[in-house]
Amino acid sequence: MSEIDIDIKEIQQYIHDHIPITVDLHAYIKSRDNYSITIGAPLAENINHRNSAFGGSMSAIGILSGWALIFIKMRKRGLSNRLVIQRSNFEFLHPVTDDFEAKSIFPSDSKLEKFVNMFERKGKARLTIETQVLC
Repeated sequence: MSEIDIDIKEIQQYIHDHIPITVDLHAYIKSRDNYSITIGAPLAENINHRNSAFGGSMSAIGILSGWALIFIKMRKRGLSNRLVIQRSNFEFLHPVTDDFEAKSIFPSDSKLEKFVNMFERKGKARLTIETQVLC
């Protein structure tokens, strides 16, 4: 199936208009390609009382990254959808003391195609996306 071109500024605006917390977090799409997306956020707007990034902000940016990756892929394929995050697990290994980003990557072409095919047939599908928060 062919994909339509997506304006990343339009997606950024959609995210800010429909997920208001992203404005307060100063989340922005840093980069993307066909298989990954990186969402950035400044430390200053997401700082906690220990002068490191607030865990809730890192979690929100991580979830947003995975959500946006699927949202853009579905949009590019012209598939109308309602994305819902079913589960999220985070492990905080080190304090984040600078601006940070969350990078999400599709697991494989075959899993992506299986997800899209299931969605097209049944109107719903599940996919696990792994995200790393980097500083």
